[in-house]
Amino acid sequence: MVSPTMSEMTNVQENASDPQLSTQDSRSLASNGADTSAPVDPLALERQVCFALVVAARSVVSVYRPLLEPMGLTHPQYLVMLALWEHSPLSVREIGALLQLDSPTLSPLLKRLASAGLVTRTRSNDDERRLIIELTPEGRALRERATLIPPAVVARLGIEISELESLRTALTKVIKAALEVDETPGER
Repeated sequence: MVSPTMSEMTNVQENASDPQLSTQDSRSLASNGADTSAPVDPLALERQVCFALVVAARSVVSVYRPLLEPMGLTHPQYLVMLALWEHSPLSVREIGALLQLDSPTLSPLLKRLASAGLVTRTRSNDDERRLIIELTPEGRALRERATLIPPAVVARLGIEISELESLRTALTKVIKAALEVDETPGER
């Protein structure tokens, strides 16, 4: 039996009380060799986008971990360093905006990076409340070693770069859509 794809599942009728496939969906699934005799369960774990995203994120981070450990970085610290290698110096707020992280999450990361000698944390002369994060010479030098990380990840995953770029594009679209959703349930 062939499992229906996520795109085929999006065509399932939206009536939660009747999770039957539409006629068009049934034809599409049948043409792919999928068993259409049983209704599709809209709550099946393998159908959940959130589950796929969480497992994918956790799995991909585990691919990064052994590559980052020799550099003395965790994956969240690596993300901070990526932002700084591209835009240093940055305020904590700017780093948070780039990485979609809040200040309480960033503060311990930045303290550890400063303790490791990779960044400096300095109060802004213009606004004492603003903390500026800047790369040290050691932090800038680490960038050279970090250039080996992306190709190593691609090689470990064994997925073509074009597929990974398409995935990143799709995920960027999902992130944008999720950020645009109002906090009121059921409204868009």
